[in-house]
Amino acid sequence: MKKVYRVCLPFFIFLLLFSCGTIRRNETERQAGFHERQFKTGDLLFAYDPRGNAITAVTSGYHGLKIDHVGFVVKQKDTVFVAEAISSKGVTLTPLADFLAHNTMQDEHYPSVVRGRLRVKFNETVLRKRLNHYLGLPYDSLYMPDDSAMYCSELVQKCFVLTDGKTVFPTIPMSFHDADGHITPYWKAFYARHGQSVPEGMPGTNPGQLSREKVVHIRLSRVF
Repeated sequence: MKKVYRVCLPFFIFLLLFSCGTIRRNETERQAGFHERQFKTGDLLFAYDPRGNAITAVTSGYHGLKIDHVGFVVKQKDTVFVAEAISSKGVTLTPLADFLAHNTMQDEHYPSVVRGRLRVKFNETVLRKRLNHYLGLPYDSLYMPDDSAMYCSELVQKCFVLTDGKTVFPTIPMSFHDADGHITPYWKAFYARHGQSVPEGMPGTNPGQLSREKVVHIRLSRVF
């Protein structure tokens, strides 16, 4: 009897841990109003910070949301991932539940995420090919336009192309200024620490801008 117990105990522990992980994933998705079956490769997930931050102080998101991050869905067999560029890992694939959990404020019950879907047909083959090329690149904290490192909206902008080969999202002059047109003290100090001038007006993108593009239809919005 003791031998059977010793053999079965690791198996039961595995089942318990697996079940807890599954329950957590399903609960996170249920609370968010999301379910994996709803997603298609190429869906955009915009994360917003209700409190605002240095990024949202100089950009504008969908319906005024303080959007500071974006990734896109990649389905691989039965698993849903979010392709994103983040400071801790660079360009990476994050399981959907982990993405939602990471973008849930400590004092909130729901992820601060809205979902968008393109109104135009994009080339999924090129999307996957470009993503595979960029996977593993470091995060571009300086928001430079080259391909040696990548920031979140840059990854989206460079991966999505139409079926005729044209880019879905154009670049825009980057903005580091407030509503009065003045570059904010935060960004002046940030770039000064790196020995660079603020790249105001250089070609780039930002998550808020992508959320307001006419080719993006916001499918689900939770605003608190």
